[in-house]
Amino acid sequence: MHCYVYRRDESIGKDASIVSKTQDYNLPLRKNRQKEYKIQPEDGTVFCCMTSDFFLPEADVWREGCWSMIRERKDLSFYIITKRIDRFAKCIPADWGDGWENVTICSTCENQDRADYRIPILLSMPIQNREIISEPMLEEIHIEEYLAGGLISHVTCGGESGNDARPCHDEWVRSLREQCIRTGVPFTFKQTGTRYVKDGKLYHIERRFQMEQARKSGYSFVI
Repeated sequence: MHCYVYRRDESIGKDASIVSKTQDYNLPLRKNRQKEYKIQPEDGTVFCCMTSDFFLPEADVWREGCWSMIRERKDLSFYIITKRIDRFAKCIPADWGDGWENVTICSTCENQDRADYRIPILLSMPIQNREIISEPMLEEIHIEEYLAGGLISHVTCGGESGNDARPCHDEWVRSLREQCIRTGVPFTFKQTGTRYVKDGKLYHIERRFQMEQARKSGYSFVI
């Protein structure tokens, strides 16, 4: 995910090592000439800080402004993906309580080590909507014990993209899918990644086909 951020910013001439506000920082509060919010609930989920991490220490000075917008726009659903779930307790607003209904917190876990470190923290925090994403998926992970409690509402996985992408194996994806089936948790296979290994054969898949191939696998399911 970190490499993806750098590639994405590099494509538009931005130095991803510099932490800064985007021009759309306050988009949820912007209004049109009719004094109506430009973003309406029917426009879908608002994904926060998708080319960085919402809980970066460098962004501490701006985060309260983000919480303020999320607090004001209770009619919108906000989605936050982070690999810094260990900073969550330090970064929530004073009125967070048991969590805000319109916020989903999704923790990344690219391997078993990170899964065993981050998911228990995710489960222990006051969050109403929790999800897990293993992308890039770098090895087979076993998280069924964390899913069994019914606190995780969705699991997503996907391979790594780019010229230097590490391979993603089909059996890893199927194993995670089976764990979700057994615990009744919806599962999404988002993308194959550039290098996908199935039945012992390595496939090189162009970026434009990676999500399509994942969809065609039929691995994704909802409850």
